[in-house]
Amino acid sequence: MAEAEIDPLYDYPPAFLADILSSVKTIAMVGASGDKTKFSYGVLRVLHETGYEMLPVNPNPKLMEIRGIPVYRSLEDIPHPIDMVDVFRPKEELYGIAEQAIAVGAKVLWGQIGVYDDRAAQLAEDAGLKVVMDRCPKIELFRPFWKPRLDLGL
Repeated sequence: MAEAEIDPLYDYPPAFLADILSSVKTIAMVGASGDKTKFSYGVLRVLHETGYEMLPVNPNPKLMEIRGIPVYRSLEDIPHPIDMVDVFRPKEELYGIAEQAIAVGAKVLWGQIGVYDDRAAQLAEDAGLKVVMDRCPKIELFRPFWKPRLDLGL
């Protein structure tokens, strides 16, 4: 999604996003995929290589690990604190995932591009979570480096 196409409702201040991405350490990715052609796999890979502890969540019992990282069946199965829940599921599932994120004590609920639900956001914010919707942490992580260089010759 191009910068100009971002819905103003989900246009977060850069400092808000930077604060989240610099403060979280563990990211549970709900909807993580072991398929290297899926967007969630690429995001998990980049975030993991950047230094985040990734916790893939996928209910498929045949998917045991992604990139050598154990896969959990649900957020409740993760045995240690979760800083951020990154959601790669249809937006209709975000409210239920918000309830689960609250239940496990997550600090941030992040809906990927196309994943947004104002009711879920309100629920999470009322419980004290920071909320980002319709954005990708991988993109936001590298956005500060995308500044145009208008002084360069052609």
